Amino acid sequence: MNFRKEGACNLNPKPTLRDKKKEATAHALAEAAFKLALEQGMDGFIVEDVVQQAGFSRRTFANYFSCKEEAVAAYFIGSASNEDETLLFADLPPDATPLDALYSLLKMQFTSEFLYKLRQFVSLANQYPSLEPYILSVFRRLQMAAQEVLEKFSHGRYSEGYTHLLAGAVYGAFVPILDGRLNVLLPGEAPDDRSGAMSFDQYLNSMFGYLHNGF
Repeated sequence: MNFRKEGACNLNPKPTLRDKKKEATAHALAEAAFKLALEQGMDGFIVEDVVQQAGFSRRTFANYFSCKEEAVAAYFIGSASNEDETLLFADLPPDATPLDALYSLLKMQFTSEFLYKLRQFVSLANQYPSLEPYILSVFRRLQMAAQEVLEKFSHGRYSEGYTHLLAGAVYGAFVPILDGRLNVLLPGEAPDDRSGAMSFDQYLNSMFGYLHNGF
């Protein structure tokens, strides 16, 4: 099957100073909500506590989030969506494929700190059912952000269906790591007595090996 297509993709306009300020405000509110959730549990704080800790008003919070659960989930989206695309593309060889670009993105994006915090979010969701609907939303947003990067990289040489397929397959493969169904050590996590534990890099390379070889 040939996924290539002619034409160039339309790139999103460069964010303005106002856009960056709004993004910073949303991230500050989300980070405050996340920290409160870890310290006090979802039942231990209200929206007013979030805005006081972040230094904004209740009205400002309402401009970005409908509830505290949405703010907690948004923390992870912002943590994984600020990669330096110029640096990412510059490190790739001229004959690199979208799969190569996605591998490079994941190595930059899924740091030990980010994966640890994301695992904390999954753990919170297991304890508090009000967070469960946002798990899929988080991974969906991460997948969409990666797919946009792939579109910019491919410059229209591949169809959107192909880039969606790649992003969906890869990001879906991380869910069983975070909820504990797969015995995989996160980057920087020391091995313990768990038998058969696979390192994160081993899992990542194995997953991309399947994609390269077409299963």
